[in-house]
Amino acid sequence: MILIADSGSTKCDWQVVEDKKKTLYTTTKGINPFFHNEDTIEIFIRDNKELTELAEDVSHVFIYCAGGSNAEMIKIVEGGLKKVFKNASLMVDHDLVGAALSNFNGKPAITCILGTGSNSIAFDGKSMTEVVPALAYILGDEGSGSFFGKRLLSDYLYHFLPAEIDTYLKDKLKLTKDEILENVYMKPYANVYLASFMKTIHKFKDSSYMHDVLVEGMHKFLRVHVACFENYTEMPVNFIGSVAFHFQDELKEAADKLNIKIGSICKKPIDGLVEYHLKQQLDKLHS
Repeated sequence: MILIADSGSTKCDWQVVEDKKKTLYTTTKGINPFFHNEDTIEIFIRDNKELTELAEDVSHVFIYCAGGSNAEMIKIVEGGLKKVFKNASLMVDHDLVGAALSNFNGKPAITCILGTGSNSIAFDGKSMTEVVPALAYILGDEGSGSFFGKRLLSDYLYHFLPAEIDTYLKDKLKLTKDEILENVYMKPYANVYLASFMKTIHKFKDSSYMHDVLVEGMHKFLRVHVACFENYTEMPVNFIGSVAFHFQDELKEAADKLNIKIGSICKKPIDGLVEYHLKQQLDKLHS
């Protein structure tokens, strides 16, 4: 039994493969070693009854996760996985790698993640190139859910929001300054908290204020994370993630201003990753 997983900071998608066929699909909280230690990762997995019940039968785990960008971070994820899947061999890699593999169609492309966080990579089928680093939600994550959530909340506290949106946050969501500051500065997973406001942003996305904020944020992401690649206007740029998927119009508007060619836009890469492993990896495991 093989497990293939793709994780952002908010949610992790898990697909079970048996005899080269997809069986159980399930989800857990997102795994990101920058924010979660081994014990937390174990808890997230064990909270899912289905994964816990099949844990002893899992022979291989392939997981692509946010934050899995260096040996130290990968070791944390491996430690958490090993506490649950004690009989399995483990392969942990970056969610960017998973994104690139999931939508590769044989031609060089730039692949971007726009979800809770953001990042980019170029892949030609053999090698992957990352030009600028992901700096997470405090210093970076341009165009992401945490980026836009931060902008919405700061504008709310500064009284910059249009009346309709301000009233919604104040009267419907009952947001207070103390609550916001506690969630951002005192409680864990501030990036996920900030990204949770994408539902509110989507609700008002047709307002001139929100439209301008979205296009400006997408434009900043493209300037930092796409225009950094040589010949970026000549390659398709593919996107993975809920923010890219739900705000395609604003993303395309920003891309047009930079002569960037949008390729595919996919909400989550798990299906593409399963197909990749079915084609490239499973034969080796059973040979």
